[in-house]
Amino acid sequence: MWRNEKYETVPLDVKEIDEGNSKGTRDSLYPQTAVNERPKDAKLWPYFQDGLRRIDYVLTYHVQKPQSTHKQSSKSCLCCGFRREQKNLPAHEDPELAAQEQRLDYHEDDQRLRREEFEENLREMGLEMEKEEGTKLPGVGFLKIHAPWDVLCREAEFMKLKMPTIKVYCLINQGSSIAEKVNVFIQKVTAPLQPNVGENQTENEKPLSYPFSREKQHLMYVILVLSLQILYEQWASYSIFYKYQPIGLVRKYFGEKVGLYFAWLGVYTQMLIPAAIVGVIVFLYGCATVDDNIPSMEVCDERNNITMCPMCDRACSYWKLVTACGTARASHLFDNAATVFFAIFMALWATMFMEHWKRRQMRLNYIWDLTSFEDAESHPRAEYEFHVMKKSLKKEQSPKVVSVAKLFDYKSIFLFCSFVCSMQIFVTLAIVFGVVLYRVSIMTALHMSSTPTFRTNIRATVKTTAAIINLIIIIIMDEVYGAIARWLTIMEVPKTDKSFEERLIFKTFILKFANAFTPIVYLAFFRGRIIGRPGKYLYVMGSYRMEECAHAGCLMELCIQLCITMLGKQLIQNNLFEIGVPKLKKMLRQRKIDKKHQEELNKTLHRHEKDHFLGPFVGLNPEYMEMIIQFGMVTLFVASFPLAPLFALLNNVIEIRLDAKKFVTELRRPIAVRAKDIGVWYTLLRGISKVAVIVNAFVISFTSDFIPRLVYQHMYSADGTLHGFVNHTLSYFNVSHFQPGTEPMQPMHLGYKLTSLAQRSL
Repeated sequence: MWRNEKYETVPLDVKEIDEGNSKGTRDSLYPQTAVNERPKDAKLWPYFQDGLRRIDYVLTYHVQKPQSTHKQSSKSCLCCGFRREQKNLPAHEDPELAAQEQRLDYHEDDQRLRREEFEENLREMGLEMEKEEGTKLPGVGFLKIHAPWDVLCREAEFMKLKMPTIKVYCLINQGSSIAEKVNVFIQKVTAPLQPNVGENQTENEKPLSYPFSREKQHLMYVILVLSLQILYEQWASYSIFYKYQPIGLVRKYFGEKVGLYFAWLGVYTQMLIPAAIVGVIVFLYGCATVDDNIPSMEVCDERNNITMCPMCDRACSYWKLVTACGTARASHLFDNAATVFFAIFMALWATMFMEHWKRRQMRLNYIWDLTSFEDAESHPRAEYEFHVMKKSLKKEQSPKVVSVAKLFDYKSIFLFCSFVCSMQIFVTLAIVFGVVLYRVSIMTALHMSSTPTFRTNIRATVKTTAAIINLIIIIIMDEVYGAIARWLTIMEVPKTDKSFEERLIFKTFILKFANAFTPIVYLAFFRGRIIGRPGKYLYVMGSYRMEECAHAGCLMELCIQLCITMLGKQLIQNNLFEIGVPKLKKMLRQRKIDKKHQEELNKTLHRHEKDHFLGPFVGLNPEYMEMIIQFGMVTLFVASFPLAPLFALLNNVIEIRLDAKKFVTELRRPIAVRAKDIGVWYTLLRGISKVAVIVNAFVISFTSDFIPRLVYQHMYSADGTLHGFVNHTLSYFNVSHFQPGTEPMQPMHLGYKLTSLAQRSL
């Protein structure tokens, strides 16, 4: 059977969920009814018009012209039909409109002939079909397909499809009586957390499976009858968020590829529990020791009377170090001795998570009979075949030119894609630079303001608004970069679907990862590294001085940026968009039909006709991508934000049920695809977990004050404590050394004349 891209699949429902929630449930049921036996539920279940043959699959296509215009013979000559229509044109008709209509008719006839050829191939395979064109939904045609039992048996035997035998189990040895007792205890403890999906087979038991044989059907189970009602109640419900997922049932209904995604998401969420607990403990330790932190106490002590250099030239005036008391105390919550321990813990956690998932994946491969499964050679994509066909036509015309053009096209496309990706990364850097200019300019404007309200909490205002602007830009550019990555991948014309998916993932990951983490990398490693003395310009930035960190360092600003970015992406992009956008699209589709007419249609529409209004399944790449970016947020800069695992855990608990509800009620049922692993996503996860060790080490070394405090305590302190550490980090500046035109406009802002100032030294 060869594929045809002129159809869209509309999966079927097994059983409608409760009337108020029937938004799209679908399945194909076996075993079928006996031959010539009319089922009692023929009006409720998806059947052909004869009420005997059950609908197993539905293809939908667009009908451009009324059905009466399609009664021509499928073997008629397209060119002759085109000329015949051209001769019969009315004299008063516009030639351009007529030519446009003829082109549309030609394209439509070509699609119709391709569909008829495809249908003929299906009949040769033994499948039975029934058509519906524009009966209830104008402009939409349905091709209902029924697979007879003998055809299914023939194909299952040809594919050597493994089937479980009847009530025969293979016990897995626990290795020792102690391990067996521990396993029994764990099963008893977790019993209330198991989903109520009927007979819960333990993972220590596995039915024996053998390749399907028509001669030994009595020894095997027939294909299981699944009801989506169970998944809706025991999986796609927020009220059972604390229970395990019915992964086995998900796999049987949606296929191994979808089942592995939700299994991986479940393992990732479980592993976030210990990380979240340790992160909360680290945060509480910071809260408990903030009053005993000597550096923050020195900053908050008004008796020190330390006057700091202006934050900007001319507009900004002198300021007291004591005004940074709140920032210094807040920085200790995330920058303390426990932070180093937490960074080491998260490095080990990432490794343990990868190994735990590898073990879990191998166990699922054994349970799902995927140990001997190998990816078969994928069929060429329709776009690739069309591209090859055009190349072959050119080769017949000029064979020498095509051989050179083929190499040239490949290199030119590769270079063009690399250039576009590089330009997008450059755009990301330019955006970060723009936000830097915003922070510098808005801080200067607030200092120059005559309104006292604007002059208070300037640093907090600038930090928060800049982080929100970064978040908005990240969300917008994520959508732009996703569209650009898909456009570039389509231009490359990969041969197979697997190659297309891998190239798309690679481009999307690079662009979105750079988009999300470039502002964070700037705050962590570049901001405040080139400060310069007061009045000294940084000519790279024209007449602007490089922005500086607060006295407590850039770690607090890094924490704010990471917190707002992570929470904003999870709440707005991941959850709100996933809920709101599908509902909005559904409302727009339904607005095309009158409400009264729509209510009448809902009473008469069949299951496959209702499923036509569901959203199409676009793949698992968006789901994986948002989790990979979150994994990067949790591991890469966790030393600056110990609460990141907690927020990720809370998000994922909702994400699992949200995705489940979307798969069950909002999307058409995807075609089941076998897979034994999560593919290239595992490689990306391993890469991030390894880079996380280096990044957290750099954060502790360069962004945090842990190393400077440690050096001062053991090398410079007279009593081995941190007393005098704040004064040790400051350098002094004589106000007479201001360059002309850079001194503050209000030198008497504090009420007295100054001769020397303090500035944080590098």
